[in-house]
Order: sequence, then C-alpha cells, then structure tokens
Amino acid sequence: METNDNKELSALINLLDDPDEEIYNLIKSKFLTMGYEVIPVLENVWETGDSFNHIVQTRIENIIHKIQFDAVFGKLTRWCLDGGKDLLEGALIITKYQYPDLNEEKIYKKLEQLTQDVWLEINDDLTALEKVKVLNHILYDVHGFSGNTANFHAPQNSYLNNVLESKKGNPLSLSLLYAIVSQRLNIPLYGVNLPQHFILAYTAQEITVNMEGYQEKDVVLFYVNPFSRGAIFNKKEIDVFLKQLGIDPKDSFYEPCNNVEIIKRLLKNLIFSYEKLGYPSKTEELNELYNAIKGI
Repeated sequence: METNDNKELSALINLLDDPDEEIYNLIKSKFLTMGYEVIPVLENVWETGDSFNHIVQTRIENIIHKIQFDAVFGKLTRWCLDGGKDLLEGALIITKYQYPDLNEEKIYKKLEQLTQDVWLEINDDLTALEKVKVLNHILYDVHGFSGNTANFHAPQNSYLNNVLESKKGNPLSLSLLYAIVSQRLNIPLYGVNLPQHFILAYTAQEITVNMEGYQEKDVVLFYVNPFSRGAIFNKKEIDVFLKQLGIDPKDSFYEPCNNVEIIKRLLKNLIFSYEKLGYPSKTEELNELYNAIKGI
C-alpha cells in the first residue's frame, strides 16, 4: 500500500505532462521543496518513461537541474559566510555546478598523491626557494601539469576535476591547485588577484618592534607563476606587468587575497568563458552565484 508521500509523488509525476504552465509551475515548486531525495525518482521516470514525450523529459531535466543549482547556491553562500576557510571545498562547490555527480573521492585521492609526492622530497631544512623548486619538479616534471595555451578561455580550464584529468589549466586553476597542495604541507603560498592574471605569493612572518611591543605581520618574500611552470619573480616584475597593461598599481595587486576572492575570480572567469561560447543560460546562472557572494 502506498504511503501518503508516495501517493503525492505519484500524483505529481502524473501531472508532469499537463499543458497548463501554472499547474506545471506548482508541481515544479513541490519537487524543489523535496530537494535531492527526489532526483533518483525523477531520473527513473525519465529513463523508463515514454521517450517520445519530450515535454515530460524536458521538464524532468529542468527540475533536476534547478534542484542541483539551488544546492550549489546554498553551499556556496554558506561557505563564503563561514569565511571560506577551505579553498578546496570552495573549488569543489563550483565544480559541482557543471558536474553535479562529481566523484569527490577521486579528486581527494589525486590531490593526496600529489601532496605525498611533494612531501617525500621536502623537509624543514629547505629554504623557501628550495621548497618551491621541489613543488615545481613534482607538479610539472613528474606529473606533467602545464598551462593550456591552445585553449586558454575554455570553461573546462576552471573546473578542478578537468585540470587534474587533463593536466592543463589556466593561471587561476593552476594557482588554485598549486596553493591547495602547498598549504596541505604548511608551505605559505597564497593567491594574488592580479588583473588579467593570477599568481601566488610566498609569505613569511616578520617580527617588528614598536611602542606596543612585538608584532608579527605577513610579508611577501617572492612570487610564483604556476601558469609558467612555477617561475619565481619579484615585485618589480609586477610593476612592469601593470605598466604594460596601463593599470595603476594597487596594494591588492601585490598582497595575498582570501579564499572567497579566489572563488569570486573563478566565477568571473567562467562567466567570461560561457559568454564567449554563447551559453546565455549558464552565464545567467553563474552571474546569479557571483552576485550572491559579491558583497561578502
């Protein structure tokens, strides 16, 4: 015998082909309130139902997509409001926008392998420059990561699963990967939000003495460009880069940004990519995600 919940679900499914848009919108709202739990049921209806009934199939696809999008929206806003402490978590939330059935375990394993390979070659006696050289050797020489110069603006470059699979990415995604591996090993490399590029800063704590006594602050020792196989450079080279772009220097172009700013930049990259390819629905949704966290 069917429970009341099952009866309601069956009734909603039977009304999916109703030509009245108002009725469909009411049904859709009901499904959305049920959340992720209803997706397997809808997928089963899609697979076993009348394949010639395109209205039902399209409506099921739209409902499932909306449930998945709302989940990404909720997770992203909560992650930002909680301070965006875990950069990997933020990157995975964005990846699940395009890949809702993402195998996160597979990503964790690949990152663990990268981290372990660096850990085996590194120790506390190494200087900051020597640690970066080890990171570069493992990521670029051993594992073969590189910048995707042939298809620079492709949206795939911004999704972590694709970067790990293809070993190619854009400046931001390669910096994100580099930073995640580094920070797991307590190597202080953090993102720097440059215009038209993205790099990392290697920081150290400097102790200063003033009237109030000892104070510690983070200072940048040097910069790393993960898109160029981990090339190391200094502030003067950023000055030259900004001058070439005709952009006045700002402190934010030289200092580490927080994880929330990195994810905002990731969203802006994706918006640009999908606009360029002509995907207005994706551009609209990604703008919705960006606007939700823009002020955080």
